Amino acid sequence: MATKRKNGPRPETLRRRAEILQAAMEVFGAKGFANGTLHEIAEQVDMTHAGVLHHFGSKTQLLVEVLSYRDQSDVQDLADKHIPGGMELFRHLVRTAFANARRAGLVQAYAVLSGESVTDDHPARSYFQDRYRTLRHEVTTAFALACEEKGVTQPETIADAAAAILAVMDGLQIQWLLDPDAVDLARSSEFAIEAIVCAVLDPHDPVL
Repeated sequence: MATKRKNGPRPETLRRRAEILQAAMEVFGAKGFANGTLHEIAEQVDMTHAGVLHHFGSKTQLLVEVLSYRDQSDVQDLADKHIPGGMELFRHLVRTAFANARRAGLVQAYAVLSGESVTDDHPARSYFQDRYRTLRHEVTTAFALACEEKGVTQPETIADAAAAILAVMDGLQIQWLLDPDAVDLARSSEFAIEAIVCAVLDPHDPVL
């Protein structure tokens, strides 16, 4: 009696897709989406241009999959595959910064594609708009929960603080990519995140 084939892609297919995604991150990170070609990606994994299209359909779809692959890498070690809330979220952001310091290629691809996405009609524009909108909401919610946990009156500035944390993390990544010997990505990110969290949970009179 013939055995019924299990649903889902074969392990070999999954392995090849992962190889293509890694190559695409390197090419898009080095050259951007417009200048990075499917031919260059295919060469890195010893495939043809048509072979890459067989797995992903189009260059734009490959970009979408690369961004999703990058997101999954941020939460792959978390129990529920989702960033935590409250004070634990800020600890997670610090751990992410330390992890990013060991994966320059991933950081470079994110920095290049997020920067490109502000241009008109870029295929990743809506992705990054949604990503930042979601992250600002999650960090703002974490601030609200942290204030409750610490018995602090929730300030009106938590939305500004959430945007500032995301901005400083992304900005430090760019400085680090340009001059890694001058900028300690992990420690600088940790300092900035702690400073912003303290400014919300233990506010003082403004210095400026």
